[in-house]
Amino acid sequence: MPANTPPSTSPSRTPERTPASATTPASVTPSSGGRIAALDVLRGLAIIGTLASNIWIFNAPGGPAEWISGGFAGAEPVQRVLQALSNGKFLGLLTLLFGVGLELQYRSMVRRGMPWPGRYALRAGILFVEGLVHYVLVFEFDVLMGYAIASLVAAYLIGRSDRVVRAWGGVLAGLFVVAIAGATALTVATSGSEPASAGAGGARTADAAALSTASWFDQVLLRLEYMAVFRIELILIVPSATVLFLVGSRLVRAGLFTTTEDGARLRRRLAWVGLGVGIPLNALTAWAGPDWFLVDRYLVPPLVAVGILALGTTLVARAKTRPGLLRRGVEGVGRTALSCYVLQNVLASVLCYDWGFGLAGGGPWQVVAMWAGISLALMILAPLWLRRWPRGPIELLMHRVYDARRR
Repeated sequence: MPANTPPSTSPSRTPERTPASATTPASVTPSSGGRIAALDVLRGLAIIGTLASNIWIFNAPGGPAEWISGGFAGAEPVQRVLQALSNGKFLGLLTLLFGVGLELQYRSMVRRGMPWPGRYALRAGILFVEGLVHYVLVFEFDVLMGYAIASLVAAYLIGRSDRVVRAWGGVLAGLFVVAIAGATALTVATSGSEPASAGAGGARTADAAALSTASWFDQVLLRLEYMAVFRIELILIVPSATVLFLVGSRLVRAGLFTTTEDGARLRRRLAWVGLGVGIPLNALTAWAGPDWFLVDRYLVPPLVAVGILALGTTLVARAKTRPGLLRRGVEGVGRTALSCYVLQNVLASVLCYDWGFGLAGGGPWQVVAMWAGISLALMILAPLWLRRWPRGPIELLMHRVYDARRR
């Protein structure tokens, strides 16, 4: 994401649409390419960490269709620990970083005197189409469609006054917490009863899942037939992502990425709260059992993600030596995040599904090995691609389609 200088007040903006916090100068430490180095590193870490969570879904013998039917019930302790380390945290980090990028796009548009959100709806529409294609052809639990919807909502709020943003963000966050708490309480209260999915519909889904990885075409048909089941997570993704987008935007305005003492103090506080409070809470919810899955997946991890964001930014800012191979690989993944997100799911499908190598169903250390192998491939391929092109392949396609439509 290009590191744009904060916008100056534009005559075409009203005071409500251009709050003072959006026009206050702020210094950031960019990389040599004019990008904020911490964002690329953290975005790459988030992509690799998201794979660490999703790889267990691919490892279900029947694929995601079996996983959604409870394929991981009764997982062994090693698997539970490994899943708990990544579950929701890096997706939360990725969502926060999307909000940071949205704020930088807003600043760039206002600095150039262009209206906001302007044609952002077109950009969100392109992302939604990309997510839909990714869902149908590759992965049942795509997040791009949810991000597209949430970003459109956040885009109309991000330039408003802090009061408006706090009001809308507070309402969305409050409703989301109440919904998760209510669903969790209901799950805990009824955990001893027979699951509702034991009927004919649940059996049909399980039967289809048993053969779902034998043919890629059958998987595509399954995703189309059961789109309402697989895409129900959008009900949770859209409101939570909207709130985290707004949080990411406001963290930029609060000076999280500045080189001032206030920025350093803010990073320290967020790291202590996010990691010092979030990790113990996450440990409790992870070991409370599957009845607490929604809390463990959607409520606590964003708090940990804020801590990772603050700590990661601090470590990158303090780095004095030239980036080594590991950091350059992670940074390359961050610069091609959208392409790497899709590619890692394609590679996981090839390794795990029966139409590929059929490695699904292996033990936890085999899963870790697959994750490490795919991550290493991404960290090698991304920097090689960036030697010739400025963006990842999907990012280039998205940019060209957007430019063509704009012209």
